[in-house]
Amino acid sequence: MKKAYVQGVGVLAPGLVGWQQCREVLTGKQPYEHAELPKLVPQRLAAAVRRRTGDYIRLAIEVASEAVDNSDVDPSTLASVFCTSDGDGQIAHNICEAVTHDEPMVSPTQFHNSVANAPAGYWSQAVQSFEPSTSVAGFDHAFAVGMIEAMAQVTMEDRPILLVSHDVRFPEPLHSARPMASSFGVAMVLSPEKTNASLCALTATIHRVSGKPSVFEDAALEAVRKGNPAARSLAALQAIANGSGTVELNYPEEDLLRLEFAS
Repeated sequence: MKKAYVQGVGVLAPGLVGWQQCREVLTGKQPYEHAELPKLVPQRLAAAVRRRTGDYIRLAIEVASEAVDNSDVDPSTLASVFCTSDGDGQIAHNICEAVTHDEPMVSPTQFHNSVANAPAGYWSQAVQSFEPSTSVAGFDHAFAVGMIEAMAQVTMEDRPILLVSHDVRFPEPLHSARPMASSFGVAMVLSPEKTNASLCALTATIHRVSGKPSVFEDAALEAVRKGNPAARSLAALQAIANGSGTVELNYPEEDLLRLEFAS
């Protein structure tokens, strides 16, 4: 079974602002306390470009930036995988409202940002990357689907990959149909080779049996995990923080994705 190595991590969620704070919480060194997300102002995006984006895209750029900053990999050399549950709900809401007007007109910027690979496009522009990127959606299993795609590319193509999973709360009335407790973003740089920056090794396998995913005994962290599809990554983040561990994630068709982390 081929391994990948976690080179860097980025996290941004209420009460988990950055990998350092997230690691302290997940290793039990400090309790989890909910706090509002800070204003998202990704510095890798030029101000004029940033003004054309919303929180969905900005969240992806923020966590991707932290992950690559924590690794020893040049971001312009990284292929990438961006995964989401449902995409940008605010953009969908804005476009749906626009087409109900007597003179329906959709902003070209709104339409541009509505496509599935918009976050990947902004990231590639920000780091001046010409490497390939894959954008996938997976409803409640989005992180697991993105992880399998990233692991396949790392192990089969023998190249480092940036994995980004992010989901932002929808506005009403979409929120009532697809509720999320809060926004959550996570990114990892995965490499086929171990380096001085490697946090741990990782293997991934799909088990064609039904079962239960890894959960948290801590009620507050479990609420975070269940509150956003991207937050299903929390158990994996805990294993990375501890340097080892086995994690089970729900996968489509009632399968389980098993992630095994080792120092």
